[in-house]
Amino acid sequence: MKKTLIIGISLFSMTLSTMAAEKTIKLKIIETSDVHGYFFPYDFVEKKPLKGTLARVNTYVERQRREYGDRLLLIDNGDILQGQPTCYWTNYVATADENVAASVVNYMRYDAEAMGNHDVETGHPVYDKWIREVRCPMLGANIVSRSTQQPYVKPYSVHYKDGVKIVIIGLLTPTIASWLSEPLWQGLEFQEMTRCARKWVERVQQTEKPDLIFGLFHSGWSGGIVDGELEEDATERVAKEVPGFDVIFFGHDHQVHNFRVKNSQGRDVVCLDPSCYAVNVAEAQVELTYRDGRLVKKDIQGKIVNVSDEEIDTRMVERFQPQIDKIKDYVGQKLGTFACGASSRDCFFGPSAFNDFIHDLQLRISGADISMSAPLAFDARIEAGDITVADMFKLYRFENQLYVLNLTGREILGHLEMSYDLWANTMKSPDDHLLLLNDNSRGDQQRMGFKNYTFNFDSAAGIDYEVDVTKPNGQKVSILRMSDGKPFDPDKTYRVVMNSYRGNGGGDLLTRGAGLSKAQIEQRIVSRTELDLRHYLIEEIKKLGTVSPQAGKNWKFVPEEWTKPAAERDRRLLFKD
Repeated sequence: MKKTLIIGISLFSMTLSTMAAEKTIKLKIIETSDVHGYFFPYDFVEKKPLKGTLARVNTYVERQRREYGDRLLLIDNGDILQGQPTCYWTNYVATADENVAASVVNYMRYDAEAMGNHDVETGHPVYDKWIREVRCPMLGANIVSRSTQQPYVKPYSVHYKDGVKIVIIGLLTPTIASWLSEPLWQGLEFQEMTRCARKWVERVQQTEKPDLIFGLFHSGWSGGIVDGELEEDATERVAKEVPGFDVIFFGHDHQVHNFRVKNSQGRDVVCLDPSCYAVNVAEAQVELTYRDGRLVKKDIQGKIVNVSDEEIDTRMVERFQPQIDKIKDYVGQKLGTFACGASSRDCFFGPSAFNDFIHDLQLRISGADISMSAPLAFDARIEAGDITVADMFKLYRFENQLYVLNLTGREILGHLEMSYDLWANTMKSPDDHLLLLNDNSRGDQQRMGFKNYTFNFDSAAGIDYEVDVTKPNGQKVSILRMSDGKPFDPDKTYRVVMNSYRGNGGGDLLTRGAGLSKAQIEQRIVSRTELDLRHYLIEEIKKLGTVSPQAGKNWKFVPEEWTKPAAERDRRLLFKD
């Protein structure tokens, strides 16, 4: 009896010892990405309330903090400095004040931030100041100083949560030079992501010995443009080929992703992307089991959480009300008068008052022979009447500069052929779609039901042409004449005006389409504006006073007995009208 009691006591003691040596820790990591200035629940362009925004994200985050306490990590994945007029105002108007993007990140107590390509697009004076003002680590391991070959911002950050050591490695899509002029990123290089990720994972494993390694990548899942060895969207490649990451939080492609893939060692990597505009957050729930102080098990679950119906954080809004009021005053300034309205919906089906107004102003401002422009808004409308600064963000969404390039007639034709190959379907019967659509992209904020990105659908002004959608790709466009009646010469050199994204090779219309190398494109640039195109559009409208946007008649889809009914069907499909 005594012996049995002793054995029982010993077994009980051993059980208690085992229980005491085993510990489980639960963490939560929340990511925002591609916020694009959607900080406050008010649309400064449309002058109406907004769903989502960081004011609702913060309500959700604070609720999670009450549950998780110090075991919560809040991270942002860049593209926060461009989008709503909030950004333009703080970047270029109220430059003496702390950047609102930094103030919001600091208020919400973010733990880490990565840089996005649209952050770089603001230029050194803006993003260097923003980096100094943000009080959490700014990450970008592959953003390298050309002179020192060292990371321009922190390659990674280290965080301790309830004794758990976490390292976050930041990476930026490296194809910056394909979109942005060098003065915006002067002195920097952007390294290929896979090789850079492997280098820093190995270094972190050797020197930091963390419990968890997270990626924070401003790069889409896969696809995008390829510039030599540089891939725009390389997250899938890194996740599969670079062992060591437990979770990769990513963005840039404005799509919702929640994947679990196997890396080259057969281990799971959770990959999360919340899309854009602070409508969703990406969330990883991590449960770690330690035995005798040694990590023996990781359980990581990823999910996307929609925050669009969360309550607004009124304290946050009150904190930033002075800035909100100043931005409303700024965007409410009258510039002139529109004699008639214009809708971006029309841009996809032929000449439109919306896009042709930009064409006209680009030609007027630059003095070029031909203008190229694509719709940057999917569904925006400017009504007849007073036009304000807010309307200019509908008319022209991004802070692109204006470029003039020398192109031959043959190169212009190649440029347009590729544009319409991305844009128009090859119709085999009158019942086919006019446009190249894709049902799977309806939730993609950059394609909106199209197969390809709408911001690459360049039309031209200054020339008359037809697009025969019954012809195969590469043979659809026939340039008939210059719009002033003069002959169009394939061998003649013309001055062509376009935005800086296109003028730097963005969308590949000048490279794959016109057949120019990057070096040749640079040699063809005649002029670049110092400021963004929206600034010059504003100044031109102020000078004109009253403007009357009209759809041109310089191009059309043919044969019209097919294309007109098909356009009506596709319009109803896309816009329900």
